Amino acid sequence: MTAYSKFTAMVTDLYELTMAQVYFQRRMIEPAIFSLFIREYPPHRGYFVSAGLENALAFLESARFMSDDIQYLDSTGLFSRDFLNYLEKFRFTGNVAAIPEGELFFKDEPVLEVTAPIIESQLVETALVNIIHLHVILATKVSRCVHAARGRGIVDFSLRRTHGVDAGMAVARAGYIAGMSATSNVLAGKIYSIPVAGTMAHSFITSFDSEIDAFRAFADIFGDRTVLLIDTYDTLVGAEKAVTVARELKKEGRRLRGVRLDSGDMTALSRQVRELFCREGFPEVEIFASGGYDEFKIDRSIREGAEIDAFGVGTKMGVSADSPYADIAYKLVQFNGRPVMKLSSGKRTLVAPKQVFREERKGCLIKDTITLREESLAGRPLLKTVMQGGKAITPPERLKTIRDRFKTAFGKLPEGVRAIRDPRPYPVGISEQLEALQRRVRHSVIAKELGES
Repeated sequence: MTAYSKFTAMVTDLYELTMAQVYFQRRMIEPAIFSLFIREYPPHRGYFVSAGLENALAFLESARFMSDDIQYLDSTGLFSRDFLNYLEKFRFTGNVAAIPEGELFFKDEPVLEVTAPIIESQLVETALVNIIHLHVILATKVSRCVHAARGRGIVDFSLRRTHGVDAGMAVARAGYIAGMSATSNVLAGKIYSIPVAGTMAHSFITSFDSEIDAFRAFADIFGDRTVLLIDTYDTLVGAEKAVTVARELKKEGRRLRGVRLDSGDMTALSRQVRELFCREGFPEVEIFASGGYDEFKIDRSIREGAEIDAFGVGTKMGVSADSPYADIAYKLVQFNGRPVMKLSSGKRTLVAPKQVFREERKGCLIKDTITLREESLAGRPLLKTVMQGGKAITPPERLKTIRDRFKTAFGKLPEGVRAIRDPRPYPVGISEQLEALQRRVRHSVIAKELGES
């Protein structure tokens, strides 16, 4: 069970509760279907990575109003006693269809659809949007860093600057799905079985009388796993001392694993450090680099010829600094069997429960089509039933399974769509049946609400 299972149903906005009380008093218990989707791409994004579903399902299974929650709600003076009695017994009993974690999806496509009595589906909106939004944004950001690295390792160094511990855990989990090599987050390593990695801080170096004393002390304990931080005083002088330690380890039948650069012109420095280690007979020593990296800096460094084997990526990845949010929405698309829509300018919704069919040709994604749920088109249907009657229908997937799914999916994405800058739009269409229903509902709504024929 994930950390989200500890949350109460109080993880919600006030208007969800005020609407729910009206539904309750009006005896509106009919089934409602809500779609969760992203309206537009943030800058330089051409796709999204599905992530966070396990956490969302865990929340739905465990959502409860505790006795002290009820007491607080009662103290607001907003809610009737019979409605509070209902909340005391609240359980989510609905069904969920979703795009599996690790799959790619695109704007306007429902990544998740909830079917439940309208009170239930309304009350869980805030938490579902929060959970899915965070994980999707982070998984997509990490995938871009991994893509920019062109096969070099990406290690998550972001925990200390993420927006809270939950966000730090989300970076590690979502990032591992998206191809990250390892994380410095020890708790994430424990909970999710993600490889952990780390070196040392500058404080470790400066706590010793000399830099080489610090290097030797660390190497004495960690041997073949030793990675030395060499830029505390002077990077090239630090590299020469690292060579000395590499020689000493070699005499003991051990080896220096690597060195880390954390400041300065790391493209130029990495070349000089590589040349030094090769000249001294240690070409296998790996060069790690950290310090302000994201997909843009990684891409630029590699284009400039940096001799870097792996990148420690922290703040900019952990907060998705260039695009920290997406225009994600959770909208009612059907109530009591009646398809409904929103007509607000720039915020249209697609009516009814839906499916997405994905077509491929010669191992490459070529087109998605959003359809009505009951349709059957060419291609592979993406949304799967993952919860029935408020219970997940299968155990949580292994993270490696989700990671492999992402790797396969990303490998099929056209290069132009996964570009780091100005990606090419991926074609997403709407089926004829959905388009026809959309027109009929729109005409009906305009006639009824705006008085136009």
